[in-house]
Amino acid sequence: MTRSFWRGRRVFLTGHTGFKGGWLALWLSDMGAEVHGYALPPPTTPSLFEISDIGQRLSSSTMADIRDSSALASALRTSKAEVVFHLAAQPLVRQSYRDPIETFGTNVMGTVHLLDAVRSSEGVRCVVNVTTDKCYEHRDGDAPFCETDRMGGHDPYSSSKGCSELITDAYRRSFLAAQGVRVASARAGNVIGGGDWARDRLVPDFLRAIDAECEIVIRSPGATRPWQHVLEPISGYLQLAERLCEGGEPFDGAWNFGPPRTDSRSVRWIVEHLCREVPGARWRVSTDPQPHEAHFLSLDNTKAREQLKWTPRWSIETALARTLAWHRAWRSGDPMQPQCIAQIREYEDSR
Repeated sequence: MTRSFWRGRRVFLTGHTGFKGGWLALWLSDMGAEVHGYALPPPTTPSLFEISDIGQRLSSSTMADIRDSSALASALRTSKAEVVFHLAAQPLVRQSYRDPIETFGTNVMGTVHLLDAVRSSEGVRCVVNVTTDKCYEHRDGDAPFCETDRMGGHDPYSSSKGCSELITDAYRRSFLAAQGVRVASARAGNVIGGGDWARDRLVPDFLRAIDAECEIVIRSPGATRPWQHVLEPISGYLQLAERLCEGGEPFDGAWNFGPPRTDSRSVRWIVEHLCREVPGARWRVSTDPQPHEAHFLSLDNTKAREQLKWTPRWSIETALARTLAWHRAWRSGDPMQPQCIAQIREYEDSR
């Protein structure tokens, strides 16, 4: 990743009010990019977007729905962006069971609207569509998923992200490649970090529990996930966008940005590690019926390591430590934008 590449670069970022989108917006702005955001208002209170004053770092911030195709196309044209990152989504598995129509509308048609807006805009050179490790068709066993594995998904969220991948491939081959627009998709694991207040995610639920001085109730202690700090996949997205702009067609397609396989840990391991770091924290397993979720997920990051020269930098222990440090700073009333920038620069300097 080259900071000079981003200096003055016009970037259109959907989902900039969310957790991952907020961190990406801050990183881009810290490198000197001209960031134009498009998203709904922050999905939680508090939110990373508001407490870190991300809006004041942006060139523009449009609060609108990704399902509004005319508003989206207008915002993209006005931005005159060269690089597009698509992160706007309904990102929660359990929410997708509660509202599948919203999930499919946002994650499927939102992708269609974004790529069609790119098709009718001038000046866009590359698009990175951020999906998920859950886009893959579930299979028995514990082999990591690689980019050529079949798309699928049992729950509406996972299925919608598999659809988003297929849509991205179709638009690339049918329209955008012929227009000279390079298009890739990026699949990451279970990201953690400061500023995530989403419900039904393990680490935010844990932090809410310790703030309320109550025990955390977990659902599936044996479920294994590819945990990683939020800055890990974002560094991959940035490297990928650079290569798409500079190297072109060889970097089109799908990319996994997952941690080393040794950092694919069970829910039990994560919560027990956190309890050792936070005196008085405690947990128990829920006895309520739970909707279906995959038991084991792991990503093969060989392609990104070999072709992009991207490698994870922070172990799961470091990722959890940085998340706790960020949360403690917020609880102490510290200004959080400097905390975010400090962690970004620490990550850049680590090897």
